[in-house]
Amino acid sequence: MSADGGEARRSPRRVRWWRLPPRWVRRVVLAPALVLLAFVWLPIAVWYVVVVAAVVSFALPGRMRVTRIVWLAGFYLLWDAACVVALAGLWVWQGFGTRLGTEASQRRHLALARTMLRFLFSQARWTLRLEVDLEDADLDAIGRGHPLIVVSRHAGPGDSFIIVDALLNTFGRAPAIVLKDTLQWDPAIDILLHRIPSQFLTPRRHRAVGAPGGTEAIAALAGELGETGALLIFPEGANVTPGRRAKRIAALREAGHVELAERAEAMPHVMPPHAGGVLAAMDARPDAVVVVVGHTGLERLSTVADVWRELPVDKRIVLKGWSADPADVPAGREAREAWLFEWWETVDAWIESHQPEVSPSAEAREPRVERGGAR
Repeated sequence: MSADGGEARRSPRRVRWWRLPPRWVRRVVLAPALVLLAFVWLPIAVWYVVVVAAVVSFALPGRMRVTRIVWLAGFYLLWDAACVVALAGLWVWQGFGTRLGTEASQRRHLALARTMLRFLFSQARWTLRLEVDLEDADLDAIGRGHPLIVVSRHAGPGDSFIIVDALLNTFGRAPAIVLKDTLQWDPAIDILLHRIPSQFLTPRRHRAVGAPGGTEAIAALAGELGETGALLIFPEGANVTPGRRAKRIAALREAGHVELAERAEAMPHVMPPHAGGVLAAMDARPDAVVVVVGHTGLERLSTVADVWRELPVDKRIVLKGWSADPADVPAGREAREAWLFEWWETVDAWIESHQPEVSPSAEAREPRVERGGAR
């Protein structure tokens, strides 16, 4: 997530529809197409299950990767379509969209999100053999009566889903989510997150002239938080990969931040955080409690090839939460940037001490990442 402030004049840009179609296309074309595709896929899936049952009956060895991939893809398609249908029903229920901004509408949409995420994760845990543990993350005790600013690392597929599920179904919080604009390609995410507090951020080079920057959008979202709200933000801006991490460190050096670059090189598991969005949220809601989240278990799943190799992933994902004492939060932008960087060093050290065991054969197939940089 970049720290975007006010910008100078820029010449008008052509909108590239293939990056993200207009909203009317997503509503009138993509969402109905998803529902139709799901109902076309369903009878095919029935025959597929029959064929798989016949194969399994012969007790063939293997990890059944194709079976798992097809089942999960089909299940997500049906799940997404069911969510779109439910959202259409809520639109009708809320006076054909005239009452979508009411508190009652917000409660109903959050209830739908809780149910859909609970159902999604029950299948993911069963199919992928996932186990999710929360360590020292009693948000009820940490921030009772106060909104939260949840600042999380970003690594591995689906970590945002895991954290949102924990906020909704474990802690009963109403998440306000900051995410990339291209996720609006998914009809369920697109429709649902336009009805509950959220911000889709567009990179500066693709942003329409006059559109608010990232920090302004995040500050506005934070300002709307209720006492049970939780703003979820990923200051790394994208999933950690060796290439992105190297570019981020190089950018620090080019900007003259040699000391920070050296400290970043000593953190192999995270990328240097962009502080702009986090600080904007803190300024907008000084009464909010900042919770820093680290997690481990998904680091080796950076690419499609990684996911295929690991299926079934059979992972124990551990989430660790730290609450920042308001008395320890310094004043001033530079001091707060340094404060956030120090938290990221804490997260990296915790990840280092909670690395999952890797078998010798698996370790030999992967490049090693050591402190001081990736090789």
